[in-house]
Amino acid sequence: MLLEYVSIAIFIAITTLIGVIAIVLGTIFGPKRPAGKKSMPYESGMNPIGPGTRRIPVRFYLIAVLFILFDIEVVFFIPWALVFNNFVQQGQGLFMLGEMLVFIAILLVGYAYAWKKGALEWD
Repeated sequence: MLLEYVSIAIFIAITTLIGVIAIVLGTIFGPKRPAGKKSMPYESGMNPIGPGTRRIPVRFYLIAVLFILFDIEVVFFIPWALVFNNFVQQGQGLFMLGEMLVFIAILLVGYAYAWKKGALEWD
């Protein structure tokens, strides 16, 4: 039974090894002393104002992750809406509606929790 998972274990081992090799090679052959000009950002050809590397608040990442999380969960509405009519014709429409209401309730609980914790506040 466990023999079926050997190929997955080998795949995980190979990908981990490739990742470790890439990090080690980058550390060995990467730049040791970055120059000031190299760390300056250039996007529009204008001289930058302030340092080239700025600290971004963790709150930005938290809001971005929450957006991605809720956005991906809302994408599940599309396949449900596409097959809902078929289930209504088979007499299972009420069950499907109940399942989606449970899913929406779970989303709303997560949203309310994030809102209560202040994760959506931008200072």
